[in-house]
Amino acid sequence: MTARAADRAAHRATDRARYDRATAHLDAPVALVDLDAFDANADDLVRRAGGKPIRVASKSVRCRALLERVLARDGFAGVMSFTLKESLWLARSGFDDVLLAYPSADRAGFAELTGDPGLAASVTVMVDDPAQLRLIDEARDGGTEVVRVCLELDTSFKALGGKVRIGALRSPLHSPVQVAALARAVERRPGFRLVGVMAYEGHVAGVGDAVEGHPARSRAVRMMQSAARKELAARRAETIAAVRAVAPDLEFVNGGGTGSVQHTAAERAVTEIAAGSGLFVPRLFDNYTSFSGRPAALFAQPVVRRPGPGTVTVLGGGYPASGVAGTDRSPEPYLPEGLRYDAQEGAGEVQTPLHGPSADDLRIGDKVWFRHAKAGELCERFDTLHLVEGDRVTGSVPTYRGEGHTFL
Repeated sequence: MTARAADRAAHRATDRARYDRATAHLDAPVALVDLDAFDANADDLVRRAGGKPIRVASKSVRCRALLERVLARDGFAGVMSFTLKESLWLARSGFDDVLLAYPSADRAGFAELTGDPGLAASVTVMVDDPAQLRLIDEARDGGTEVVRVCLELDTSFKALGGKVRIGALRSPLHSPVQVAALARAVERRPGFRLVGVMAYEGHVAGVGDAVEGHPARSRAVRMMQSAARKELAARRAETIAAVRAVAPDLEFVNGGGTGSVQHTAAERAVTEIAAGSGLFVPRLFDNYTSFSGRPAALFAQPVVRRPGPGTVTVLGGGYPASGVAGTDRSPEPYLPEGLRYDAQEGAGEVQTPLHGPSADDLRIGDKVWFRHAKAGELCERFDTLHLVEGDRVTGSVPTYRGEGHTFL
């Protein structure tokens, strides 16, 4: 074992002992957030943002108490939400700067938004098509409040004359001319005010560039990301200049993501950074050269069977993450170290067999700790997050689900 591997094993053993002691009075399944790790990750995001405020992506947290905790820290300002219903709920709960990151077709929600001055002042909606403006107007139901609008720029990287496209299929607005044209349409339409532009470079911020065991692929990803960052920086600057010619009082330009914070923050055109996964640091964020964080959110499943030597079975645990189905979307058996899934069963709906030398040291009722592949999706499985400091639970807070909300 290398010195680095030995050090990692020692840290994991210490963490496992802490988490087991802290939750000894709690039956699994159970989920926790290590507040020391959470706060350290927040500090690292602020450091990388270089003085630009970070807007917290709520989909990566899905817990009001933790959103409030991070927003109370210097360097964080505003929430980036994922549905209109969530946006309105957060605004009614006291969050006064909520940017909805995705277009909505929630007519009832738009009627509520346009009929309430407080909500209209707190929530900004996303638009990338004139049809979305028409839908909002048709949904007003007598509501006369001015709707705050943000436009989304498509950040995808195109090569070989557009034959190769890398990036999420989001906004259809790729060129500065297209974004400026929609900006003019918003400014001309009564009842709307253009306040922001967003450009989320997921192919840079959300794709690991140092995947263990895949050096050639990792080098290719780094080359692509370097080229994509340069192209986007120039196009984003040109786009914002074109939009400001239409709307000189533009309030914000949002960009970035956990994996690209420092790169996006270096762009003069960008005024704020979006990040959220970097607070919990799920397993998909282990493979980056740009940063390393501390796993802060974990869940435990109880050992309920011992089918044979070197094998234990835990209750449930089949909590796949969204995205293209694959082994990288399964939770990671994390503590104790050295456990792996059964190739025939994987992470199961009601039971999950695990193999490995550490299995023989586990007894019926012991906890096996997992890391979810993505961040906030863990909270769709648990009502409560137990907050751990050192080796004690110092508080317990409800997730969105625990407050009776499943927005998607």
